[in-house]
Amino acid sequence: MAKLAQKSFFEYGKIAVNMRKQTKILQFKVIIEQDEDGWFVASAPSIPGCHTQGKTYEEVTKNIREAIELCLEVAKNDKSYYQQIDWAEDREKTKFIGITEIPVSYEFPV
Repeated sequence: MAKLAQKSFFEYGKIAVNMRKQTKILQFKVIIEQDEDGWFVASAPSIPGCHTQGKTYEEVTKNIREAIELCLEVAKNDKSYYQQIDWAEDREKTKFIGITEIPVSYEFPV
């Protein structure tokens, strides 16, 4: 009887180990622009189809975080989508400086 109890405990312990989850904070670069109507538009280029909008900067940052979380949730169950995500961005420990617009003169042929 004691051996049976030990076996059950061991099997239960093994199940518990398999059910553990590891939480990691991921960092994704997000591009935020303001359109002609004043709306803020955000996208996470390393995650296909991950974009959103908001009337304020605060709203769009909240919305893009939710969009990223939803996309990562989809990736848990969709292997094809998971493989499309550029996970290298999270591993790179570069510091993001910014994006700027550079005016360039270009003469188009007629």
